[in-house]
Amino acid sequence: MMKKRTDFLVLGSGIAGLIFALDASKYGKVSIVTKGNLYDSNTRFAQGGIAAVWGEPDNFEKHIRDTLIAGDGCCDEEVVRMVVKEAPENIENLISLGVPFDKNDDGSYDLAREGGHSEYRILHSKDTTGEVIQDTLMLKVKENPNIDIFEHHFAIEVLTQHHLGEKVNRHTGGIECYGAYVVDTKTKKVYTFLSKVTIVATGGAGHVYQATTNPEGATGDGIAMVYRAKGTIEGMEFVQFHPTSLYDPKSKPSFLITEALRGYGAILKNISGEEFMKRYDNRGALAPRDVVARAIDNEMKIWGDDHVWLDCRHLDADGLRNHFPNVYEHCMQRGIDITKDMIPVVPAAHFLCGGIKVDMDGQSSIDRLYAIGEVSSTGLHGANRLASNSLLEAAVYARRAARHAGERIQNIGFEEKIPEWDIKGTTHLEEMVLITQNMKELQMIMNNYVGIVRSDLRLERALVRLSVIYEETEELFKSSLVSQKICEIRNLVDVGYMIIKMAQARKESVGLHYSIDYPKRQLTKMRGGEKSS
Repeated sequence: MMKKRTDFLVLGSGIAGLIFALDASKYGKVSIVTKGNLYDSNTRFAQGGIAAVWGEPDNFEKHIRDTLIAGDGCCDEEVVRMVVKEAPENIENLISLGVPFDKNDDGSYDLAREGGHSEYRILHSKDTTGEVIQDTLMLKVKENPNIDIFEHHFAIEVLTQHHLGEKVNRHTGGIECYGAYVVDTKTKKVYTFLSKVTIVATGGAGHVYQATTNPEGATGDGIAMVYRAKGTIEGMEFVQFHPTSLYDPKSKPSFLITEALRGYGAILKNISGEEFMKRYDNRGALAPRDVVARAIDNEMKIWGDDHVWLDCRHLDADGLRNHFPNVYEHCMQRGIDITKDMIPVVPAAHFLCGGIKVDMDGQSSIDRLYAIGEVSSTGLHGANRLASNSLLEAAVYARRAARHAGERIQNIGFEEKIPEWDIKGTTHLEEMVLITQNMKELQMIMNNYVGIVRSDLRLERALVRLSVIYEETEELFKSSLVSQKICEIRNLVDVGYMIIKMAQARKESVGLHYSIDYPKRQLTKMRGGEKSS
């Protein structure tokens, strides 16, 4: 029998999935499905920290205002207020679980500041905050007898009435989720995981682009699965490019040079050595990420070069080594001493502000299916995420979703009529070459036509070229034995399609979406539920 049953099926093992699992384990049995090892997540790569109001002179209204300004009129203000106000208690929860945020000599928390923040409010653990949070949560999850962990298991599709032979429609609603088909990537066996509630916490989709700070697993799996299941997706045009990743064409993923380094006083310079950011924004190197990324992109085009410089040479050498040991070590391994040499940096795809549309409890448009973390679109980030709000969003929504789902599961049963996976097709050796080639073409199309700066012509070109890859990939999927690689390219093609279509639909430049055909903002600012769907 290839069926497994669980109260809560959690897809993904980053901060959102792990916090949810810990909280939900009080209500029932939890199964975590993750396609790599438990520690393979975007959370591990988060350097900066987690934002929260921690006392005077800061206050909730300042954090709310900073978030709304960064989101460029596209945030849901009710959501922003909720997340900001629930931030301290969620940080306290992490501290109680054992996360060791950095402290000053007097025992107070050492708060950092990043781009777009008007106050020092970022709690951190050196420059490896995400890794420390991930390690702490993993220990707790492994100790919990109510949580089962399935590593090297890949979710292929979420299960709905469609798998019972019924027609489902995105617009009429009434869709329910019954679990997921999951392949064990080592044995190649496909299991039917039946669940009362399914939680999509699969992270982002950075690998739809050539240069990304995301780990290999960020292939948009959750968003693509929910899209194919006819769930509501929104805001996919808002892809955040981190302005400063280490320029190193041979290295994947791109190594992130934390924004906190600019908060500490590092200066951006173009190839001629000129400080250029003040020409674009009076906040200089600490302007919001969309502004900084576009400025760097423009400087690179003006000078015809592949990168700009980040200069720390004027800063205290011991302070740099002490506050940024991870950045210091990584650069040293590549022959760059950040206390004496400038760092070559380039923007890289970093964070997806859109995703699966959810309410304030993390519920998607599909009943019994929740989405939390980067995979979701809560309305917090709007058109551009404020630095260090992402770990915060994941923590707040994981606990809200666990509470909401936990109170429901007594009244939900398993859908036993779901058929087992239909094993079909055969694989030939040359098909791996086809997948690799399609992946390269997709990433090149997205980089060249759907990057930091867009136009109607570029988007139209991207769509035409992507449609060919889509047909080839679907054909390959239908005729092949299921594998992680073929599912990932299929998911990324779907994600690329959604980014292009939503970028085409937005006839304005706002936040992270910048089109040379519509450089001005529409007069009516979009708020709350008036976002692209």
